[in-house]
Amino acid sequence: MNRLSVRYDLFGKISELALAAPQPFPARKDRLWKGTCLELFLALTDSERYWEFNFSPGGDWNVYRFESCRTGMRDETSYSSLPFHVRRETDALRLSVDLDIGLIIPADNSIAAGVAAIVKPVTGETVHWALAHPNSRPDFHRRDGFMLSFSGRSIR
Repeated sequence: MNRLSVRYDLFGKISELALAAPQPFPARKDRLWKGTCLELFLALTDSERYWEFNFSPGGDWNVYRFESCRTGMRDETSYSSLPFHVRRETDALRLSVDLDIGLIIPADNSIAAGVAAIVKPVTGETVHWALAHPNSRPDFHRRDGFMLSFSGRSIR
């Protein structure tokens, strides 16, 4: 298996965020980015293909595959579920997931990754967070915003 563990930690007044209610039966859902949503983008470094992972603090999720930047979007059917753990605290929201990326990416491939969050407050404007915004407007799909790279057991 080819696994990747990811953990998101949001700090601040969590009560001021619009968060989906915890779902008793989390499911694949579209348009999670309309609310607070934590995202991960994985791309093959030698290809235009990439995947977008969406995690709602309520437990719902989705994985999309793209053939190139914003082109050929479809549900990635290699995942029938995507269990992750969410912990809500007074001053923190923590989400952790252990992904079997071997379902979509063979172990011998180099990978570029982008980490992002769409944070929606109860009142006020939505914030788009990422390791980098290469343009004046947030666009998580831009490959030059995928700031992490790794293969096998290494990360850079």
